[in-house]
Amino acid sequence: MSDILLEVKDLKKYFKSPRGTVHAVDGVNFTIERGRTLGVVGESGCGKSTLGRSILRLLEPTEGCVLFEGKDICTATRKELKELRKDMQIIFQDPYSSINPRKTVLELIAEPIKFNKLIPNGTETDIENRVLELMNIVGIDERLINAYPHELDGGRRQRIGIARALALNPKFIVCDEPVSALDVSIQAQVLNLLRKLQREMGLTYIFITHDLSVVNYFADDIMVMYLGQVVEKAPSEELFTNPMHPYTKALLSAILVPKVNGNPEHIKLRGEVTSPIDPPDECRFAKRCNYICEGCRDSTPPLVEVSPNHFVACHCIKPGENTLHETIVD
Repeated sequence: MSDILLEVKDLKKYFKSPRGTVHAVDGVNFTIERGRTLGVVGESGCGKSTLGRSILRLLEPTEGCVLFEGKDICTATRKELKELRKDMQIIFQDPYSSINPRKTVLELIAEPIKFNKLIPNGTETDIENRVLELMNIVGIDERLINAYPHELDGGRRQRIGIARALALNPKFIVCDEPVSALDVSIQAQVLNLLRKLQREMGLTYIFITHDLSVVNYFADDIMVMYLGQVVEKAPSEELFTNPMHPYTKALLSAILVPKVNGNPEHIKLRGEVTSPIDPPDECRFAKRCNYICEGCRDSTPPLVEVSPNHFVACHCIKPGENTLHETIVD
């Protein structure tokens, strides 16, 4: 069996608007190996969540191919997609808006079990026992089985979302900013839970976030997006110690690191953000970039492997070299 669980090829998702076509996701390519976590980072509006939803076909991709264990999700029939969805789940950002406030914890976690008939001819007692098992796995007290969402804090509500995702015994989960709405102490608990589940169940994650400190702790590999495109992808440690794309450098410089002599100099980005509506064929970061070189204003840079497992989309970086060939813009 191949180690590649998910392969995304030239995935695009466009939205029509009165002013033109919004290129939310525009030609994204990557693979994820079984049991690993790919972190996806970038500013709000860069296409992270749209990418995750398009992979699961919660949003219909405009173009491209998503292969899950060799099966093309984009061309799957409704029946085939229903079967694939058992192996592919999502944990949403806001735990309260993604669950029905009129249902109890028991009803919420039992819902996917009943809908997919995971316990054929099972009695209500059988289903309740499975719900209690899932509650124990994600750390929800059994005494809360008849509680309603509004009676629980954010951490417990998020654990309900995780339990619902685990109910189908998936292989792959899209975690769409699962801790951004939680307090820092609760964030740590949920992250540790997700890592524990990954070790015990062999889960594969896409972890979408804008928190670079979280993704450095949680992800094996990191993919940086800017206006619908991937600008850099590398193993987590490599990306943090040797960022190459100017946008990645600017993102990492914004992380506050407690030091006696102060933080490294913050890289300031100037200029206007390129519109995602019918963007021109040029580097989308060019208007904000502190560097310039041949090709920046003439064509979109391809994502190329500049060193082992380190991919960068920048005209100023050549394969096999670790430095920018740039002219600094005053």
